[in-house]
Amino acid sequence: MQIPGMQTPDVQTHSMQTFATQTSATQVPVVQVPAQAVATAVLIEVVRISGLPAEPGAPYPGPTVGHWVGDVVADILTRIGELPRSEQHRCGFSPGWGIRAYDDSLDADHVLLEAAFCFSCHEVRMQGTVVPPALATQFFDTGASESQALLARFRTVAS
Repeated sequence: MQIPGMQTPDVQTHSMQTFATQTSATQVPVVQVPAQAVATAVLIEVVRISGLPAEPGAPYPGPTVGHWVGDVVADILTRIGELPRSEQHRCGFSPGWGIRAYDDSLDADHVLLEAAFCFSCHEVRMQGTVVPPALATQFFDTGASESQALLARFRTVAS
């Protein structure tokens, strides 16, 4: 979601892969997460997504199945920033899992980052007050160990 009057050309993104591969000859492209979300989020809701939003910018529907707080929040956002990129696969985008990250205001109308993950078409869609349009649609390698670890975390918090 774009905030009127907000400029986004100098958006900083967080990716541990960028730091880890600075001395490496080959750099694996990874999913980009806004640095402000990593730096300021204090709560993540885990959502079992049940459908697509009714309108652009609306939250993804589904029950909240768990919460992460404390150091886990930065860890999860960092892990998302370590997901290797992939090519798009066609499935029509049917996400099953999502997260909503909040800052310390915990204002439901001020979601820093909402990310919906489709493990079929390899797509993650992001929206929120700190997400620029350039990061709204990205593709990740669902077979990568990082992606499978994230999916396991979703399943664990839901059980």
